[in-house]
Amino acid sequence: MRRGAGNPRLGRVSEHDFLSANAALAATEVLDVAAMQLLFKVECSGEDFYSELADRVGNDEAAVLLRRNGREEVGHARRIQRAIGIKLGRPFEPTGELLERFDIPLPATVGPDLFPIIIEAEVQGDAGYQRWADAEPDPEVARLLRLNGREETIHADRAREALALLQAGQPSDQPS
Repeated sequence: MRRGAGNPRLGRVSEHDFLSANAALAATEVLDVAAMQLLFKVECSGEDFYSELADRVGNDEAAVLLRRNGREEVGHARRIQRAIGIKLGRPFEPTGELLERFDIPLPATVGPDLFPIIIEAEVQGDAGYQRWADAEPDPEVARLLRLNGREETIHADRAREALALLQAGQPSDQPS
């Protein structure tokens, strides 16, 4: 199986952590099945990222926005699973390795300073999905990629809302 359309930085799924997997995917111009499998695992892990982020911001309203992003990351993974099935010509069931989520490296508490990085990552996520869709010959796979991309921009908007809440110093009922 080819790796990441000839991208040697993609490597095997087991060779990555959450951050290196995101970096490898950002450098990938065309999604083949191996790249999509890594993307599936990253998107599943995105739910954990946003959930853990929500647990650490100390603001209930911001946490609600972040958890919603996390739930949608799993939806992205389901779309990628369908896209893999289309490429394979049969339904795709992820292996145990793909279902095992990446550990998420976050500090014990998270303040507003991390949010510009998250916002930019989501904006770049949309750009990446659109780039992959543009290079995708199958129109249904391209459609699924574009849907995921549009939702990444929505995630950036929610992260901006969460940042505004944190910067406003809204009180929180949730213990840290």
